[in-house]
Amino acid sequence: MEYTHEQLIEIDDKYGAHNYKPLDVVISKGKGVWVWDVAGNKYMDMLSSYSALNHGHCNPKIIEKIKEQLDKLTLTSRAFRNDKLPLFLKKVCEVTGMEMALPMNTGAEAVETAIKAARKWGYKVKGIPLNKAEIIVASNNFHGRTTTIISFSTEEQYKDGFGPLTPGFKIIPYQDADAIKKIVSKNTAAVMLEPIQGEGGIIVPPHGYLKKVKQICKENNVLFILDEIQTGLGRTGKLFAWEWDGAKPDVIILGKALGGGIYPVSVVASSREILGVFKPGDHGSTFGGNPIGAVAAIAALDYILEENLPERANKLGGHFIGKLRTLKSKVIKEIRGKGLLIGMELYEPARLYAEQIKEKGILCKETHDLVLRFAPPLIITKEELDWAFERVKTVFSE
Repeated sequence: MEYTHEQLIEIDDKYGAHNYKPLDVVISKGKGVWVWDVAGNKYMDMLSSYSALNHGHCNPKIIEKIKEQLDKLTLTSRAFRNDKLPLFLKKVCEVTGMEMALPMNTGAEAVETAIKAARKWGYKVKGIPLNKAEIIVASNNFHGRTTTIISFSTEEQYKDGFGPLTPGFKIIPYQDADAIKKIVSKNTAAVMLEPIQGEGGIIVPPHGYLKKVKQICKENNVLFILDEIQTGLGRTGKLFAWEWDGAKPDVIILGKALGGGIYPVSVVASSREILGVFKPGDHGSTFGGNPIGAVAAIAALDYILEENLPERANKLGGHFIGKLRTLKSKVIKEIRGKGLLIGMELYEPARLYAEQIKEKGILCKETHDLVLRFAPPLIITKEELDWAFERVKTVFSE
């Protein structure tokens, strides 16, 4: 039995918890930068599943590797070793310039892993008194949805009804390195930031900010953790967003595009001193480091490097941002971004415009009410971006 667009939405709303408010398009097929709904309507994907689809939909090279693995071995758990995980760990360390890596599945799991690593390092290495470790984070942050992670969110809705919340976090304004310098103490284990705040509205900090934060961390024997789940793997025009500031972190968190937009894979990569605090039984995941995920991640990393997606994102992002800034509309407050992570801040609710843009054949999404996020797959062409611009232009002209 085939279901209609309306029937599928009705079933979704009836049986699914209403924790999302998606645009009412029911996608059934995807290829490259394009998707099709159940009625056969074609759309350009300008969201990339929040940057998980840097490689485009159904990337054939990644799918080929996964299909090969499906017939061989799918899961061993970490009770036994498998022949693909070591190669994934080696690849991640080579790409990030780190010494060790710990694989998980989702971005939130990786953030939780980094928090546990930072706290245990604080106690076992730095010598912070037990249960006194603090982690400094920024206002307007978004690191995931688990109970601990929402505990240090400044978005009230994310916390409403989910207490009691997890203590041990200090919140300072984003883009303010001096605020970190003032609050850092002997009990500070880490500072954790996003190089660019994605969910927060594509907030790009001034040049030199991350470098200054790194220096403060170094001077105070504090770990510098960067959540590159959304900004990493080419999205901002560099392989990692920290490269724009020359501020390599002590701990890097990756996810989303690491699985090629096909399979959930995340990882925390760091030094031997930091990740070495974990002993057998301290932390784990049944599916973390499974053979399919490892193969997907290796193929995803290879594709990014072979196709030079960071350089492509930098060049095409600059082109698209430039075109968007030519739009003459009293509704538009600001265009900002880096590479192909672009935000258009409006004076009116962005949802209204996302829905109008959808009618022109382009899928994008609002974030923080007033910001439209444009983040297409990094394989997009200049011609496709120009096609998208003309349709976005029409909406704001109207």
